[in-house]
Amino acid sequence: MNIGQVLDRLRPDFPGVTIPKIRFLEAEGLIKPERTPSGYRKFTGDDVERLRYILTMQRDHYLPLRVIGEHLDAIDRGLEPPPVESVVPTVPRVALSSDGLPSPESFTRHDHLRLSRQELLKIADVDEPLLEELEQYGLIRRRPGTRHYDTDALVIAQTARELAAYGFEPRHLRAFKTAADREVGLVEQVVAPHKRGRDAAASARAEETVSEIAALSVRLHATLVKTGLRSP
Repeated sequence: MNIGQVLDRLRPDFPGVTIPKIRFLEAEGLIKPERTPSGYRKFTGDDVERLRYILTMQRDHYLPLRVIGEHLDAIDRGLEPPPVESVVPTVPRVALSSDGLPSPESFTRHDHLRLSRQELLKIADVDEPLLEELEQYGLIRRRPGTRHYDTDALVIAQTARELAAYGFEPRHLRAFKTAADREVGLVEQVVAPHKRGRDAAASARAEETVSEIAALSVRLHATLVKTGLRSP
């Protein structure tokens, strides 16, 4: 779409929007439409929705552009924007089955969540020394090739904090990591024949098999722990 077509889409809900307004939002870095070789702006449907979000936050919630920019940055990094009355973004929920255990879908989840170190510390409610120890023992790692952390790092940090209340330290949690690595090795051994196919269908079947086995292994592990704790 060109900028005129964008105006046509927005004006029914935002009569006051103008071309200079859209150009100003672009200059502020809140939208980034593509440019043709001759310099004309090209807008996508996502650009229009982004503009609609900005204009709504300004009109209905009186948020300054700085705060709106922080919301958009959170969205770009896979987070959900915070409620207007809140101060931090929220993390998408992990898919769980009815018994509270991870479902196969949770193992195929490929979210794009990217948390800075400060965001991880704040959202997980952990301190720097605890995070450093979790990294030291290989329980938490940054996303490969980046300085950001993902959903798994957040869940591990939160769980480690809750276990710390019962006296567990990161060095104690190495046993969980070792057990998990053994389970991963077993799953990979079983699935290896499925991964040998080179077509897309074989790859999809392998991924589905990994997810199913992973969910079953977690269920078995949890049930064995529960049974062991109930034994006299």
